[in-house]
Amino acid sequence: MILLSTRGSVQSAFQLIGVLLIFVFVLVITYFTTRFIAGYQKVQSQGRNLKAIETLRLVNNKYLQIVKAGEKYLVIAIGKDEVRLLATLTEDELMQYEPPAAPVTTTFQDSLRIALGKWKDHFPKKQA
Repeated sequence: MILLSTRGSVQSAFQLIGVLLIFVFVLVITYFTTRFIAGYQKVQSQGRNLKAIETLRLVNNKYLQIVKAGEKYLVIAIGKDEVRLLATLTEDELMQYEPPAAPVTTTFQDSLRIALGKWKDHFPKKQA
């Protein structure tokens, strides 16, 4: 009787390991497929004559956008069902600005070290 229950638990363990391996395999395939599609779309969008310079969200589903079309800059209003041309700008009329610097990426260990340091400072050790 004990031998039968052991065989059943070993078989269940192998089934669990098999399901986990299939799950990991599906995750890996999904990751590489997503990277492939993103790379393909990036190549498709390069070399076009249209480029979005800046977008400002006004309210839900309504945006103002500056678009570079060839050598012209167009200010357009984008709504749920319509797009309207508001103005045409020259390069001189367009205020050039430096985009904000990209945020510094930190590793998980650095983030954890900073968080634990803040927590440690918040709860100082009691003096004995």
